[in-house]
Amino acid sequence: MSVSNEPSAWRERYAHPCAWQQEFAPLTLPAMFAAAARDHAQRPLVDFLGRRWTYAQLYKQARNFAAGLQAWGIKPGDRVGLFLPNVPIYVPAYYGAMMAGATVVNFSPLYTVAELEAQVADSGTRLMITVDLAKLLPTALEVLRGSTLEQLVVGRFAAMLSALQGLGFRLLRRSELTAVPRRADVCAWEAMLADAEPAEVEIDAERTLALLQYSGGTTGTPKGAMLTHQNLSANARQIEAIDPHRGHGDVILGALPLFHVFANTCVLNRTVLDGGCIAMVPRFDIGQVFATIRRTGAAAFPGVPTMYQALLDDPRIEGADLSSLRVCISGGAPLPAPVKARFEAATGVRLCEGYGLTESSGVVSANPYEGRDRPGTIGQPIPGTRLALIDKEDAGQPAPPGEPGELVVAGPQVMQGYWNRPEAAASAFVEIDGARWLRTGDIAVIEEDGFVRIVDRSKDMIAVGGFKVFPSQVEAVLVQHPAVKETMVLGIPDAYKGEIPRAYVTLRDGEHAAPAELRDWLNDRVGKHERVDAVVIRAAMPKTMIGKLDRRALRQEVLAG
Repeated sequence: MSVSNEPSAWRERYAHPCAWQQEFAPLTLPAMFAAAARDHAQRPLVDFLGRRWTYAQLYKQARNFAAGLQAWGIKPGDRVGLFLPNVPIYVPAYYGAMMAGATVVNFSPLYTVAELEAQVADSGTRLMITVDLAKLLPTALEVLRGSTLEQLVVGRFAAMLSALQGLGFRLLRRSELTAVPRRADVCAWEAMLADAEPAEVEIDAERTLALLQYSGGTTGTPKGAMLTHQNLSANARQIEAIDPHRGHGDVILGALPLFHVFANTCVLNRTVLDGGCIAMVPRFDIGQVFATIRRTGAAAFPGVPTMYQALLDDPRIEGADLSSLRVCISGGAPLPAPVKARFEAATGVRLCEGYGLTESSGVVSANPYEGRDRPGTIGQPIPGTRLALIDKEDAGQPAPPGEPGELVVAGPQVMQGYWNRPEAAASAFVEIDGARWLRTGDIAVIEEDGFVRIVDRSKDMIAVGGFKVFPSQVEAVLVQHPAVKETMVLGIPDAYKGEIPRAYVTLRDGEHAAPAELRDWLNDRVGKHERVDAVVIRAAMPKTMIGKLDRRALRQEVLAG
C-alpha cells in the first residue's frame, strides 16, 4: 500500500497510508453487464423464489427494453424511474434504461403518493416501471394522474413466479394484486420489450449520469445524488477487490431493497461484475430468508443491523441451516457490539461492519472478511479511497492531532453533486490542496493502523452546558444492558444547560426493566455531562425505509409531544 500523495503537512496530520492508491479505468454499467453476459451467458443471474433467469436471458431483456424505450421516445439524459420491490424485472429495467442513455431514478416502494409525486417532479422522470401489486400500482396511477409523469410500465408479479406459484398467488392472494387499466399511458412490461436491438448511444463513463439516488431523508428533505457510470462501476470493483473469494460466482442473498444504494452496489452491480447469482426475495421475511439461504447455498448476506437483530429474535434461528454463509456484511447504520457478538455466536458466521453513504455510491470502508477484525470500527478504506479528518469548527483545517474530526472522503465513487441543488452540493464538499473532498457529517477518529471509528454525526451532537455529548457513545453503553434491545439518545431542551440527554429504548422479548432502573444503571457508567435525565421505554422505534433507526423521526415526534 502506498502513502497518500497529499502535501506532507496534510498527509502527516490526517491522511492515513491505508488509503490505497489504486486506479479504476472508466467503465460504463452497460459495458460491465455486456461483459458478464458474454462470459457467463448460461449462469443464473437471478433466483426468485426458486425460478431462475440466466445472464443471457436478462441481458436480452435489457437490450429489448432499451430498444422499446427508444421507440417510445426516451432520449439520452431522460430520467426513467423504478418504483419496484425486489423482483426480476428490476435487473433488465435498470441496465436497459442505461443502455438507452437514460438516467435511472430509484423510488422507494414505501413512498406515499405525495412523496412519490414530489420526487418525480424533482427528478423530471418521464417514464416509470412498477408492478401490479396493490401496495404499489394504485400509488403509481395516482401519481401518473397528477404529475408530469408521462408513461407507466407495469410488470405482472405473478408472471415472475414459477407456473405453480403464480397460479397459487392469483388464486389465493388475489387481494394483493391490482388490475392494470387499459389506457394509452399505461402498458405492460412485455409490451415495452421491442423485438429489436437498441440504437447505440454514446456514454461517457465519467460524465454521463447513470443514477439519481435520493438520500434517505433522515437529516432533511431527500436530495438526488448524481452518480455517474464510473462512480457506480468503480465502487463495484472496489468491493470486488477486498473479497478474498472474488471470481467464484457466488450466490448472494438479495434481501436488502434494490432501490437503496447499499443493495444497488453491493448486491446488484457487484454480483454482475463477479458473475454471481442474486438469491432475490421480494421483501425481508425471516422465514423466506432462512429458506432461501438453505435452498440456494448463499455465501454472503448484506444487511442492516435491524435485520440481524430480527434474525436473532426469531426462535427459528436455532434450527436454521446457515452453513453455506461465509460472511454477513452490515451497513446502513452503526452495528451494536452486542448484536455482532450474539449473531456470530449463534450462527458461526462472521458479521463485518462497513460504511458508506448515498453520496459515495454505497461503500467507503469495510472490515476484512477474513483474518483481522476490529469490532466497533467501520474498518479500513477500500482501494482507491482516501479518508481524512478535518476540524469540526473550521473545515479548512485538519483536525488537531489525536482529536476526533469530521470524516471527509475522496475517491472514484464520490458523487458529482446534488440534482437541482447547487448550493447543497457546494456545502457537501470541501476543497483541500486543490482537491474536492466529500463531507460526511460524521465525527471520527482514524487509528494508527487505518481502522476508522465513527464517534457520532456532527448534527446529532448534544450541547450540555458547554460540553459536547456524542449520543452514540451513550447509546453504546446503554445497549449493553441485558434488557435493552434498541436505543436512541436525543438532546432535550433544558433552561439551565441548554440541552440534556434523554434515552429512548425498546426491550428484548421477555425482559423487564423499570425506566428509573435503566437510568441509574446507565448514569453510573458514563461521564457526568453524559448522564441522561430519563429513560423512556417504547413499544417500537421509528425506522427508515430500509429498517435503520430514524433519529429525525423520533426527534420530531418527541418535540411535537
